[in-house]
Amino acid sequence: MLMKRFYVVLSICFGVSVTVSGQTVQDGKNHLFAQRFELADQTFQQLLKANPADPEVLYWGGQAVIERELDSVKRAAVARNWYDKALQLAANSPLVMVGAGHADLLENKTNEARQKFESALTMSRTRKGDNIDILNAVSRSNIEAKSGDLNYVIGKMSAQIEKGDKNAEMYLLLGNAIRKARPGEGGGEAFQNYTEALKLNPGYALASYRLARLFDSQKNWELVLQYLTDCVQKDPRFTPAYYELFYYYFYRRDYATAEQQLQKYIETKQPEKNIQDEFLYSQLCWARGDFACAIAKSEQVIAALGNMTKPRVYRLLADAFFQQGDTLAKQQQAEAAAASFANAKKYSDLFFGRTGDDMDGVALYDFQLRADIIDKTGGTPTEVFDTYLQSTRIDTLVSLKVDLLKKGADRFKAKGDSLSRIIEGDLRTLILTTKANPSQRDLFDAGFAYYQGKSYGVADSLFGVYVVKYPEESFGYMMKYNIQRAIDTTMEMGTAVPWAEKYLVILEKDTVKNLKTIIGVSGYLAAYSANILKDKDKALFYLRRMLSLDPTNAAIQQNISVLEKAPQPKPDNAPKSDQAPKTAAAPKPNTLHQTALRRYHAGFVAIAP
Repeated sequence: MLMKRFYVVLSICFGVSVTVSGQTVQDGKNHLFAQRFELADQTFQQLLKANPADPEVLYWGGQAVIERELDSVKRAAVARNWYDKALQLAANSPLVMVGAGHADLLENKTNEARQKFESALTMSRTRKGDNIDILNAVSRSNIEAKSGDLNYVIGKMSAQIEKGDKNAEMYLLLGNAIRKARPGEGGGEAFQNYTEALKLNPGYALASYRLARLFDSQKNWELVLQYLTDCVQKDPRFTPAYYELFYYYFYRRDYATAEQQLQKYIETKQPEKNIQDEFLYSQLCWARGDFACAIAKSEQVIAALGNMTKPRVYRLLADAFFQQGDTLAKQQQAEAAAASFANAKKYSDLFFGRTGDDMDGVALYDFQLRADIIDKTGGTPTEVFDTYLQSTRIDTLVSLKVDLLKKGADRFKAKGDSLSRIIEGDLRTLILTTKANPSQRDLFDAGFAYYQGKSYGVADSLFGVYVVKYPEESFGYMMKYNIQRAIDTTMEMGTAVPWAEKYLVILEKDTVKNLKTIIGVSGYLAAYSANILKDKDKALFYLRRMLSLDPTNAAIQQNISVLEKAPQPKPDNAPKSDQAPKTAAAPKPNTLHQTALRRYHAGFVAIAP
């Protein structure tokens, strides 16, 4: 048993010595950490030809093939196939056993994985404690697999560091584990560990890269640029750093520098090639407004990848074709514009078709673009509305959702027809249900849109809520009054009257500011009293109130004079009086000028708060 234990430890040490002295394994690892996965795979495959049972190469070769597999669903099978074969060649290797545990984690077999990890650590443990390389491999597996136990490896690495047996890679892995276990709050501890890694190895490019990614999550762009620059100075072939630098300058619209970084990104991978690089170039074309170039390069990606094409390629094509169509339309090239809009619709359909029901990777902008495309390609108002409705399912800030819904509402408001105003109301109602605390304006705008669309029942309900929530504000009473006037155009039902009376109470708090509106509402009540109620005294009450506010108004004076001279009319349901003798002149009918009275209330226009 002791001899077997000695053999295992000796083989590990021998493997490490080969890695350090031969450099070829380290070359493969450098490719792997710099995300040159194809080159890493090729390096390890060549090494295995020379020594098919080398435990270290078997382990790292498995890590490379896992990373090369872009389809996350297939990764578990790839890992299982590789490490099952590796165990047949190096069954007693703790490092290969860790790789097999990694395969277990990818299959969600957490108990089996833990047993392999513990066995590997036990087999390689010395009087100083756990073997650093084995513990790092165990940590890497748990960090990269979704079912990994982060607290398990954080505890293991922390204990090992306390014993003083550590290296730069362990500090880096500990920082990664803490960031993943405690997003946001773990940033400070991660920073400390990455910094410790650089103290032990000042030329450790991967640690500088991790610091750049850490500060990217915190939107500290000055430090992002600093650490990315440090990274490529330490390792001019560190491929992912150039990728991040490309986007750093791209988002700042420094397209010339972005293109330089893109060229370095591609050069550091050579002879490895990736069709996705054409997509990066297509983004530059799109940003520069060269939509023909953007379209051509993106369609090359689709031709090469087929069903493996990522949704973002379809998104860019939808946008590029739409903007191209917009340009052509302004140039009065109607036929060419229509063709571009049709292609925009095709790629928008493909984009949303590939995102799934959970809409993974969909941004609010995608819905705005789709609404624009549908509008240009003969889509119905309902289709446009449904697009905005779908946007509320996106997991993002409520304020951003509300902004998009407002844009949709404004789109339909601008159209102006009744159906569009009703759809505007529907979108503004979505705002009410999306916001935790809708504002007074939100509620008013929703009700007013329905009112303008002549959907009086819905408008009336919303303003019913408004007057309850804001009883001291005039706008709710104004709209309830206005809505009932629109419903009861002949005044016969009298449904506007109670709201007119309540509205007057609010208005008369400031008779100077509200003079015109007070006269209009009072005129309505006077007309209703005289013509429907046949109540001369009540009509005179409102007219005299109007005159007290506008003493020089000749029309009001005339109506008062006419009405005062007229006999008191009898209500329609009053008993009929005896008819006058035939020789006597018949009494004159109510000579109150309805037209004159109506002039004061008919022109009343609702004004939004």
